[in-house]
Amino acid sequence: MYCIEKFYPNWKQLHIHESSPASRGASLKLKNQCPNYIGSHYFPNFPLGNLHSTGWRNEDLENMTFADESFDLMVTQDVMEHIFNPAQAFSEIARTLKKGGAHIFTVPIVNQEQPSKLNAKKDENGNVVILGYPDYHGNPVDDQGSLVTMYWGYDICDFILKHSGLYTTVVYIDNVFLGIRAELIEVLISRKL
Repeated sequence: MYCIEKFYPNWKQLHIHESSPASRGASLKLKNQCPNYIGSHYFPNFPLGNLHSTGWRNEDLENMTFADESFDLMVTQDVMEHIFNPAQAFSEIARTLKKGGAHIFTVPIVNQEQPSKLNAKKDENGNVVILGYPDYHGNPVDDQGSLVTMYWGYDICDFILKHSGLYTTVVYIDNVFLGIRAELIEVLISRKL
């Protein structure tokens, strides 16, 4: 929330889409204080663009149903390491952002200076193939968790530019007065010029 408030102080007046929000923290603040906020989760066996029984809209980041240039801000928190086709997802995010808009997100940059590494993919029949080891993170709508598909390095910025045309800045916040001191605390801001 720190970067949203710092770089987009008028966020309450903006059109914001958040993919995979939680029921706490920044997600709750955005939902409660931004009238033009839409939160979505991905439910594979449910029609895209419809409201799920959980109260969340169903959207697939690789194939969103929103019109072009729908949002000022797109927010994802620890989501982009779970996408099977991140090139398509970043392209879709760029498509749905208005000019001057931004994707503000966190993703574990575990490979840091090393190249990003694919951990899982889908084969030609849509079956999941794990290339590394089965690594799952928590998922607010699936008790089985979310498979890690990519271990990102700082080359993520070049990847995003190549596949979406968005220019990405990495913001590293290490501020004990804000309660932020840990590993993997980078916030990325990809802007649509």
